[in-house]
Amino acid sequence: MKITVVGCSGSFPGPDSAASCYLVEAPYQGDVFHIVLDLGSGAIGALQNYVDLGSVDAIVLSHLHADHCLDLCGFYVVSRYRPTGPLRRIPVYGPEGTAERMAKGYDIDPHPGMSREFDFRGFPSGELQLGPFTLVAEEVQHPVTAYAIKLSDGQSTFVYSGDTAACGTLESLADHCDLLLAEASFMEADDNPPCLHMTGREAAQLAERSRAGQLVLTHIPPWHDRNQVLAEAKPHFAGEVLLAEPGLTLKI
Repeated sequence: MKITVVGCSGSFPGPDSAASCYLVEAPYQGDVFHIVLDLGSGAIGALQNYVDLGSVDAIVLSHLHADHCLDLCGFYVVSRYRPTGPLRRIPVYGPEGTAERMAKGYDIDPHPGMSREFDFRGFPSGELQLGPFTLVAEEVQHPVTAYAIKLSDGQSTFVYSGDTAACGTLESLADHCDLLLAEASFMEADDNPPCLHMTGREAAQLAERSRAGQLVLTHIPPWHDRNQVLAEAKPHFAGEVLLAEPGLTLKI
C-alpha cells in the first residue's frame, strides 16, 4: 500500500500546501487501484501531480468542512466538461448529506446535483470492500459528523484520523495499525476548546496506546510552528514520528 500526501494544511490552504488530501494506492487485478481520501481546498490542482483524474477509482470524504471536501466541485467540472468526454462515474463515500452539500457548494440544483458524475454513498456499518482495500469508517468527535477511516489491503493497515479530538473510537480503530495519520491542529500552550482537535502530544499518546507502528502528524494550520508540534509529540510515542508534507510518500 502506498500513501501520498497531496495536501496537509490544517483548516485552510497554506503557502506551501493545499488543504487535506491523500492518495492511497495498491495493486489490483493487474493494475493499480486509487482512492482519494479527502479533497480539501486547493487539492484538485496538486492531486494531478500524482494521478490522472480519470484513473481515480473512489473518493472518500471524512467530513463536510470545506478544507476536506470542497474541491470535489473542481473534480465535478473535470468529470462533466472535459473536452475529450466525461470521466466515468465513480463512488463518493461520505457522511449523510454529502450530495446536497456538494451541490450547494457549486450552486446547482440538488436534483440531480452531481449525481450523474458521482455515485454518492454513505458509510455502511462494518466493513466495505473497495478494490483491494477493506474500509472501516467510525464516527469521531468533531462539531459536525466526522469519520476516521481505516484501510487494509490484507497485508498492512492505514488509519486516518480525519478531524477529531482524542477519543476511544479512534484509539480502537488504530489498534496495531502500521501507520496512523493523525491530525495535530492545536498547540499545548493554547486554551483549546474540547471535542474539536488534537495536539501533537495527544496524537502521540493515542498512537502509543494504540500500539501503532508509525505516526505521521498532519492538519497543522499555517499559523503554527510545525516543528514545535513535532517536538511536543516525540516524547510521547516510542515509534517514528514524522510531519506530513506535500509529496511525502509512505509505503507500508
